[in-house]
Amino acid sequence: MTITRPSFDNIAITTPQGENTEMAHYHDKVLLIVNTASKCGFTPQYEGLETTYQKYKEKGLEILAFPCNQFGQQEPGDDNSIQSFCGINYNITFPVMKKIEVNGSDASPLYKYLKAAAPGLFGTKAIKWNFTKFLISKDRTAIKRYGPQVTPEAIQQDIEAFLAR
Repeated sequence: MTITRPSFDNIAITTPQGENTEMAHYHDKVLLIVNTASKCGFTPQYEGLETTYQKYKEKGLEILAFPCNQFGQQEPGDDNSIQSFCGINYNITFPVMKKIEVNGSDASPLYKYLKAAAPGLFGTKAIKWNFTKFLISKDRTAIKRYGPQVTPEAIQQDIEAFLAR
């Protein structure tokens, strides 16, 4: 029996308002996908994410944040409070999607796909903490994974290379 994995573009994601869309909506964009939390030591990376978004959005970068409460219960709020936090504290203009799970049996299909396509150190698939990042090329042939300690500024050279493809 062959198990077929959905194509990246067919994976559904949900906005905080409950609207579903497919990743195909971001066709021809370089994507930076991040699992986020508002009460984490890495939360100040929101500032770097927004700066990076402003620098590259006109060149074809889209950043998608996916709040997650699986690591130390550092994202306890509901979707409305998360949106408010991101706007008030960091003036976020990139999409912050509906809160999801990134590990376990209830992990979102997007994160199941990303973890299989770009495993972590020593081939591990689990997301280890908040602010793990995935950079995805426009043609979806290249996916790079970055640990939480890697800042958005530190991957701008890779973003530029993906945008130039």
